[in-house]
Amino acid sequence: MSLQRSPAVLLVDDERRSLDAMRMALEEEFEIFSAQSAEEALKILTEEWIQVIFCDQRMPGMTGVELLTLMRERWPETLRVIVTGYSDTEDIISAINEAGIYQFLAKPWHPDQLLVTARNGARLFALQREHDRLAIELKQLVGTAEVRLAATRAAVKRGFSFDAIIRAPHSPMEEVCGLAAQIATFDVPALLLGETGTGKELLARAIHYGSLRSDKPFHAVNCGAIPDELLESELFGHRKGAFTGAHSTRIGLLEEAHEGTIFLDEIGDTSPAFQVKLLRFLQEGEIRPVGSNETRRVDVRVIAATNRDLEAEARAGRFREDLLYRLSVCPLRVPPLRERIDDIPLLAVHLLAAAEQRHGKVVGRIEPEALRFLSAYRWSGNVRELDNEITRMLMLCTGNAIAAADLSPRILRHAGETLDDPVAESALAIRGPLKDRVEQMEARILRETLTRLRWNKSRAAEELGLSRVGLRAKLERYGIEPPLRVVDEDEEADEIRIAE
Repeated sequence: MSLQRSPAVLLVDDERRSLDAMRMALEEEFEIFSAQSAEEALKILTEEWIQVIFCDQRMPGMTGVELLTLMRERWPETLRVIVTGYSDTEDIISAINEAGIYQFLAKPWHPDQLLVTARNGARLFALQREHDRLAIELKQLVGTAEVRLAATRAAVKRGFSFDAIIRAPHSPMEEVCGLAAQIATFDVPALLLGETGTGKELLARAIHYGSLRSDKPFHAVNCGAIPDELLESELFGHRKGAFTGAHSTRIGLLEEAHEGTIFLDEIGDTSPAFQVKLLRFLQEGEIRPVGSNETRRVDVRVIAATNRDLEAEARAGRFREDLLYRLSVCPLRVPPLRERIDDIPLLAVHLLAAAEQRHGKVVGRIEPEALRFLSAYRWSGNVRELDNEITRMLMLCTGNAIAAADLSPRILRHAGETLDDPVAESALAIRGPLKDRVEQMEARILRETLTRLRWNKSRAAEELGLSRVGLRAKLERYGIEPPLRVVDEDEEADEIRIAE
């Protein structure tokens, strides 16, 4: 076990009796070194780690002030104390700043006075060392934090870039993203049109992070979910006491987003009174907090979105026409998911990975047949509805892949109801004899009916107007077999009866 070393003190005096007296006062708490000349003191300083030095002023050769001045350059951390018994105290005090002397002691000194000075000097030395260490670590920490912040900012930009929007090579979203990327660098308002759940906020973020304001704040507000009086306070801020419940002054989101971007979702749901205030901000670049008579200039880019037909709303008098013109410098229509059929498999796989991470359950993949059913559904709720369906299938899946049997009944039912058209189109596209084309159509009808009915052959035979024997013969003829994880309850019942 190592013992902590006591603080080291150097005593410098040409008189041996003075050195001995100082040693007796300090040696119980400190490690003492002594020298009778400046040259001897300098030699000790080069060999030992000295925290505090007591130095007599009047010595042969180099004086105490000269020695301590020299030490200030070579050992700036060491605490320096000058000791003198002569009448030149004014000269000593004037030299304190130049030599960086910590304290001045006049002879005759008291032992307690010497001891307290040594204690304070050693403590101050330790504090200075700790301060320097923390300053270095803080500098390194700030540098590391800045690097991490830059890396995080770059990761956020990549995560919300146009390339991060999931789409197939020839998707309608490809053209939308191209137009949005073009207008992103122009500092003008933008208007996004499209059904709820199509990803308008995601596109708005991509526009922000593709603009010159990308390093500034981005705030999103759902205007349709907030009453008018609260929406005004949310965006413009309010003064204390402006209304019931306003217990303190609050800065609005427009001011918080200064030099950045604000996304106003469902702008078509706002009242004409609020639209007037928003129009004034767009025209003048000024806001007036609720309950205040002062205006403030704010520089914010506005991106608005709606699922309404704003032109029809303007004709009906529910939306200000001048505000519509202010917002729709370059309107962008975000297509619904039913117009992005090629995107659905990509989105499904992406949403499954996100759901797996979110819920801590991994199934790995979605079977092709399930993806085909997902692509055939119309998705009135767009990406949000698809996300909910993927989450549901993940929770209910018991195998190592999501199969068609895990789909919601409404999706399987929809596939059965809309089967005729795609099957007919597929059959018409085939070249060959009528018999072969009809057989292919029949095989596809059999496969999709059984999938929708979760391979219950009794129900499938009843729906198709076949006997169980006839259905089984057709399945054998076309080589249609259930997935390995599907258990045919009818087959199990037959096998039990045979065994009996």
